[in-house]
Amino acid sequence: MSRSRRRACDRRGTSALSELTEPLLAALADAPEGVSLPRLCKRLRVRMSVLLRELAWIGEAAIGGQAGPGWVRVETRGESQVAVLTERGRERLQRPDCGA
Repeated sequence: MSRSRRRACDRRGTSALSELTEPLLAALADAPEGVSLPRLCKRLRVRMSVLLRELAWIGEAAIGGQAGPGWVRVETRGESQVAVLTERGRERLQRPDCGA
């Protein structure tokens, strides 16, 4: 695995991803237009703070000076926030080498 790919798979400094990562990516894969954050919370049975933290980790935002893998993005549509799986996120779902 290339160094940049390993970094994208292993942002947190460990080989384990959050237990929420795969279900979140799968939920977004089923909705190409995206899913509202409150609906994702209900579907995944997590609190909003947990969802927002996960979205920050797997999004594009830099945390601790290191850019995220860019698997998801959050868009504002009117008064709603919607999580959308990026092309990079779709590629991530196809790669078994990044699993927990």
